[in-house]
Amino acid sequence: MEAVLTSISTVALAEMGDKTQLLALFLAARFSSKFQIVLGIVAATVINHLISAWFGVQITNWIPGSWLNWLIGASFIAVGLWILIPDKDDSGESNVLKSGALIATFVLFFIAEVGDKTQIATVLLGAKYHSVLWVTIGSTVGMLLANVPVVYAGQWLLKRIDPKKTRIAACVLFILMGIAAILYPAV
Repeated sequence: MEAVLTSISTVALAEMGDKTQLLALFLAARFSSKFQIVLGIVAATVINHLISAWFGVQITNWIPGSWLNWLIGASFIAVGLWILIPDKDDSGESNVLKSGALIATFVLFFIAEVGDKTQIATVLLGAKYHSVLWVTIGSTVGMLLANVPVVYAGQWLLKRIDPKKTRIAACVLFILMGIAAILYPAV
């Protein structure tokens, strides 16, 4: 249960102000079918985070346990500091938008997640908790908690949430998780 709850909170906070959240806002403005956008987000996130969590679990087989906790801890801290840098919306017009809300959302979200903070966080969570299933479920729920409200009430929410304060809170959470991974090894 800890893997699910930590994955939910970590990814939801890391997603605030992230480029995929800006992408969700863009897609919601572009397409009328909010349900198809949400479905595309779910599909892209499940596949991307399933691969990421699996990769994180596999890393634990390649790196000696004595180094692994330091690597995971330092990586959490690095991602925490990275979160302080705001993302820009680079979603622009493309041919994929002609495919409709579901396909466009799936393709654009999947691509936007490659190498993104939340994908890297999912790899780290997979390595920390050694669970592909629970980390994937938690990180997907976290992604949905951050993005579904934007799809349905984006402009209204973005005016009321301070992205700088949210990034700071996420940074602190990641740094604390990094310190905990170093001080209280799970491996």
